[in-house]
Amino acid sequence: MRRVILFLVLCAVVVAIAWWVAGLPGTVSASLAGLSIQTATPVAILLLAALVLVLQLLLTGLIGLLRLPGRVRGWRQRRQRARGDVAVTRTLVAIAAGEVGDSRLYSQRARKWLGDTPQTLLLAAEAGRLGGQDGDAEALYQQLAEREDAAFLGLRGLFRLAMAREDWTAAAALARQAEDSHPSSAWLREERTMLAVRTGDWKQAQRLAEPGPARIAYAAAAAEAEPDAAVATKLAKRAWTATPGFAPAALAYARRLRAAGREGRAFVVARDAWKAAPHPDLARFALEPTPAGLAQVKLAEKLVQPVLAHPESQLLLARTSLDAGLVGEARRHAEQAGRAGLDDRRLWLLLADIETREHGSATEAAQAALLRAATAQPGPTWRCDACGTPQPTWHALCPTCQTPGRVGWSGELSKQGSRALPGPARGQAPGP
Repeated sequence: MRRVILFLVLCAVVVAIAWWVAGLPGTVSASLAGLSIQTATPVAILLLAALVLVLQLLLTGLIGLLRLPGRVRGWRQRRQRARGDVAVTRTLVAIAAGEVGDSRLYSQRARKWLGDTPQTLLLAAEAGRLGGQDGDAEALYQQLAEREDAAFLGLRGLFRLAMAREDWTAAAALARQAEDSHPSSAWLREERTMLAVRTGDWKQAQRLAEPGPARIAYAAAAAEAEPDAAVATKLAKRAWTATPGFAPAALAYARRLRAAGREGRAFVVARDAWKAAPHPDLARFALEPTPAGLAQVKLAEKLVQPVLAHPESQLLLARTSLDAGLVGEARRHAEQAGRAGLDDRRLWLLLADIETREHGSATEAAQAALLRAATAQPGPTWRCDACGTPQPTWHALCPTCQTPGRVGWSGELSKQGSRALPGPARGQAPGP
């Protein structure tokens, strides 16, 4: 309704103006090159308005003609941009789906329509790497690396290619360049850590790794690999202090102490580590200098005294007692381990040995223990948490899947065991 009223008012105003112009008195005369024109004032005003309108139309048309090439170029650019955006999207989808042919085709179209922008160069390089065309991918990454606005993208791609072909020297140089281009990159820190692991530079891996099990594993490996005895002792002590229950760290420190002639201190480290988390490797190290017999039993008792009720402690005392010929003591400790929750193959094999030593292998008890051992769960072992492969010894880098910091002590103490990576089980089983 409001619009109708406004329209009527506007029409009234226009009619009023036209009526006023038509009523203007007088005439208008004009002479040009001997040509004279004389007309009434209202007609002159109308002719002047028509002339202005014609001139405006001519000027608008001329400007339109002058702007036509630019508009055509703009239309073509918008069309190319639209096609390029479609090609970029299809390239991303093809790369995500692992479609080599489509990814290369659409990446080429994206470069055709959009030119060599950082996005199109990166997509073309990724498509080439997906298709195994490392040479083409490397050339494209190099183009990116030479651009000031996308240098990090190119260096990252070149670094990944160098890591894939195990060119550690080139990878280290590229990592330094990437660090200069984009400092404090979380991805670069992780990749540099992996590079240090691959090259066996455990000290560098320890410095770069985030706090956690992996850093502790790297510290223990660094202590084992360090040729300088003093530096190795400091590294091992640092790793052991951080996690007293991590057997490899404790053993690395204790071995350095033993090599330096500090046998007493080495035993204390093993005993403290046993208190935190009993582990067979600690027992082997602590008892190694002492031959089987009463002296070894006494030393074992001293080692396990802080956690005497732990089933691993009782199992160790049972084994050393049996080796010393103390069959009754061995049986008592083995049964105590069973009551404390131990129910794996080690216990039943030990009970079978005890029965065999005391009554012979043909007894019913010995045969029952062997039968139970055959069906019991195996004892704890070193195992890679990434690929699940058991390992005879601890490694900072899994020999099977090459995953760092994932080899840990795994196993169960019947119904009440626990596991923790990368160290041995920390939960102490209750006493009998």
